[in-house]
Amino acid sequence: MSTAAEMAKIISIETSTDLCSVALSDNDRLLAYRESRTPRAHASLTGLFIKEMLDEQGLAVSDCDAVCVSKGPGSYTGLRVGVSTAKGLSFGGRIPLLAVGTLDVLVWQAIDEKLLPENCKYIIPVIDARRMEAYTAVFTSDGRQVRETAPEIFTPESFIRYISEGPVLFIGDAAEKCSEVIPGGNAVFCQCHPKASSMIAPALSAYNEKRFEDVAYFEPFYLKEFVATVSKKGFGPV
Repeated sequence: MSTAAEMAKIISIETSTDLCSVALSDNDRLLAYRESRTPRAHASLTGLFIKEMLDEQGLAVSDCDAVCVSKGPGSYTGLRVGVSTAKGLSFGGRIPLLAVGTLDVLVWQAIDEKLLPENCKYIIPVIDARRMEAYTAVFTSDGRQVRETAPEIFTPESFIRYISEGPVLFIGDAAEKCSEVIPGGNAVFCQCHPKASSMIAPALSAYNEKRFEDVAYFEPFYLKEFVATVSKKGFGPV
């Protein structure tokens, strides 16, 4: 583990959507990154990717200063994989566990990758839920949250208050779905998945502020209760 005068090395894990990604950073510098869009492969790839990154840098888990996980909202299964992996690394490597909101990751992604339209007023991250619903919140263009995280069923009137004030960026894996309902004009849509490489700033902030999670009791932020469905073939929950 680094001393106080050295950089903070943090492992970041993002598995809340169809994209599985992990990153290794040293303060605000990205050292290594892995991602995969292979369906239903989060459980098999997350740990493998982390090992590859650490081996590439000649590091062990215990050489890092913290592990940070994207805590949701998002896919129930994906979040479970990410959180269980992060807990295992934290416990085994004796390093602190950090967590950042998935919607915050998307906001930082918009800022880091310079996706904001000119004179952007608000960033509205949207994570796909079901049908015309998404998990969302509203942030200012500099990353300050101004509306609480909640499920939203898209209608033409959704977010009209914010859109009326100026350019708004909708970003996330529900952006395309959102664009089918919400009028254009001031609304700009960026269809993408949250990535671990955009967790660097919020993870470092959490580390510097010592916002460590309790490894034993920490749970993902599901927002809505998981509902198992029954297969039409009668094979039980799917």
